[in-house]
Amino acid sequence: MSELAYKRTNVYEKADEKLLKEIFDYAEGYKVFLDEGKTEREACAFAKSEAIKNGYKPYKFGQKLVAGDKVYYDNRGKNLYLIKVGTKPVEEDGIRILASHIDSPRIDFKQVPLYETEGIAFAKTHYYGGIRKYQWATVPLALHGAVALKDGSVIDIKVGEDENDPVFYISDLLPHLAAKQNAKSLAEGIGGEDLNVWLGNLPYTLAENEKDRTVKENLLKILNEKYGMAEADFLSAELCVVPAYKAKDIGFDRALMGAYGHDDRVCSYPAFTALFDEPDGEHTVMVILADKEEIGSEGTTGMQCVLFTDLIDAIAQSFNVSSAAVRANSKCLSADVNAGYDPNFRDVCEPLNTAYISCGAGVTKFTGARGKGSSNDADAEFIGFLRKIFDENGVVWQTGEMGKVDAGGGGTVAKYIAKMNIDTIDIGVPVISMHSPFEVISKADLYEVYLAFRAFLK
Repeated sequence: MSELAYKRTNVYEKADEKLLKEIFDYAEGYKVFLDEGKTEREACAFAKSEAIKNGYKPYKFGQKLVAGDKVYYDNRGKNLYLIKVGTKPVEEDGIRILASHIDSPRIDFKQVPLYETEGIAFAKTHYYGGIRKYQWATVPLALHGAVALKDGSVIDIKVGEDENDPVFYISDLLPHLAAKQNAKSLAEGIGGEDLNVWLGNLPYTLAENEKDRTVKENLLKILNEKYGMAEADFLSAELCVVPAYKAKDIGFDRALMGAYGHDDRVCSYPAFTALFDEPDGEHTVMVILADKEEIGSEGTTGMQCVLFTDLIDAIAQSFNVSSAAVRANSKCLSADVNAGYDPNFRDVCEPLNTAYISCGAGVTKFTGARGKGSSNDADAEFIGFLRKIFDENGVVWQTGEMGKVDAGGGGTVAKYIAKMNIDTIDIGVPVISMHSPFEVISKADLYEVYLAFRAFLK
């Protein structure tokens, strides 16, 4: 092929033994993060702990920042900001921002979840984010979350992750009796109100009154003894069910990794590890681990919250400069995943403009749907800026869209950051079976995204 022609690079095809070892070693650390951070609360706590180990101190509004400071701001335990102050004038150099999200599609308990029917105790649920409901039936599930008790104390709950823990379950029909269900579309096969979680089957036989000898009563006794909970405490709880299995290598060669929550922890982990691994330098850096992206970045812990601009204002005030100037000169990588090319479902992809597994970091100029609706659509100059940085640092990268023009689409936090007059573009790891209980990525792409983030922060 002519040197003038463009061709993607497969990372594994050019990798020597040294690079392969770096790729595989880095993936092992990521597995730990995945297994310990299946919810935004847990992922935030993990990253915060790592930040503290790397010398980061808590930030309070009103605190004056100086070059060399390394601080974190923990927003309600579900959204984390990591800030490292550089030596260059922030009003001229701006802030280098890496923004990812740590929430993932899942199934949440309703506020009044418990009921019993025909000798089985269930929990009513409400799914969170864009899921294909049928994929969540007949897989082992773990219960994670936090409960604010009547006395004001908060307890953490995690059941289903330890080898000796029980797991939870959502049932589906056996094929012998599923003729009617089979006639429905995939989207209609299991409805939102059918995602009821199996909790127990054993009645409370010690109850004095026969009417209290129920499975639900037995569950309430177990919850009270273990956590001090009463049924009313579900009203002030955040409990969700997530897949109970751990991250695992895929294939004989172990080049791929399957897990729950790659979207978007596969970009969050490279973001904060790149920050910690890159030596202190000229640029002021902000790494954002956001919540609520899967439901529109709403609320106090999502990227639409004014906390983002409040922190930029605080940085500007520390140096008595215009926050508008800081924003205008800042640059952001919206660190989020893209749909990887799947040969089994090639009809939804346009092969020239899709992200391929193991071909490096995927840069997405625009997201949105159809006519680029709700997209940031980064400008050519910013892509050129990144292209130069990545090429000079040997980063393997590619571009890709979210499927064919009329096939569907998706969004990220990019548009909310770009509205602040900050150059922003999406970059992340291509994912197979995105939003499923067991997504798949290439370890090579994970590592190249890490290298891309380090190059951006230099």
